[in-house]
Amino acid sequence: MTKVLEDAIEKVRKLPEDRQAYAAELLEQIVAAGSDPFVVPEVHRAAVLEGLRQAQRGEFVSEDEMSALWEKCGL
Repeated sequence: MTKVLEDAIEKVRKLPEDRQAYAAELLEQIVAAGSDPFVVPEVHRAAVLEGLRQAQRGEFVSEDEMSALWEKCGL
């Protein structure tokens, strides 16, 4: 196992249980794809594209909202 992966797994261990489950689900999808390219689920792709459209319109959250998100995520 690479050091980068070991470090990432250690960080995931510190997350709440629901976030750990989400990380495990993503890893399972990557493993299931084998050596094929990882395909981003359509729901995630749609969310990213919507975020990009919001950014293009200048719609950003405040510093306080971002701080609250980082705290919620344990970062």
